[in-house]
Amino acid sequence: MSPEEVWGERWISASSSTARAYMQVAASKQSLVCLAADKPTMAELTELINAVGPHIAALKTHVDLVNDWTPEAWKDFCDRAKAMDLLIFEDRKFADIGGISQHQMGGIYAIGAWSDLVTAHLISGPDIVDGLQAGWADYGRSGGVLLLAQMSSRGNLLVPTYTYEVVRLGTEHGGVFGFIGNGSRPTELSALRSKVGSEKMIWTPGVNLKTGDGAMGQRYGDPTQAIIAGSDCVIVGSGIHKAEDPAQAAKAYAAASWQGLLERNG
Repeated sequence: MSPEEVWGERWISASSSTARAYMQVAASKQSLVCLAADKPTMAELTELINAVGPHIAALKTHVDLVNDWTPEAWKDFCDRAKAMDLLIFEDRKFADIGGISQHQMGGIYAIGAWSDLVTAHLISGPDIVDGLQAGWADYGRSGGVLLLAQMSSRGNLLVPTYTYEVVRLGTEHGGVFGFIGNGSRPTELSALRSKVGSEKMIWTPGVNLKTGDGAMGQRYGDPTQAIIAGSDCVIVGSGIHKAEDPAQAAKAYAAASWQGLLERNG
């Protein structure tokens, strides 16, 4: 299916090149899955994306968790991800003032040089988005910011009044790609979608084909239901990378997410 057939008016009217890139790859792979690639070594990361790359649309990284990271190895890894048509999403959760956030996009990891998306809290105010966009511009690139509007962990402090203020400020900013929502609670997610509207993306962790409570306060909801409720991408970690056959697991999540989109489009 073409992106226009899949996304309709959202594809036609999208002003964000990053959003269009995501919609294109999601349509071509029939997958609304972002892999949370939480592996501690470059070899494990590379093995993982080689196995699941055809079945996912994006790759979520934590660059500072890689024990044997080097600039050269990371560049090779990112080049491999790009060759597999994956958006690279660094889950840095920036939270500082704009000027510091701009510098944090540089530094030893040079996040602005290779990331397509990053996450940020809005606790310091909307200038953080300007700072992150300036960080990409320092490398002659552009990207999209995903603001944390909800979280799926028990006891988190992102209460509804905070969520809606994040949405109010984020929907007005052209540098905001979208929002992180709670995939484990479809009712909360549906309410978030009604506040966000159709222009901005909602990406959701907290999904697993095996629903319920996980380790250390994580909660899981069904990926198909998350898409139906308003998610545009489900972020899946252990459900794929801890599976006996990660490729088959990724394929199953892709099918579940695609089914959700077809049902939502009805």
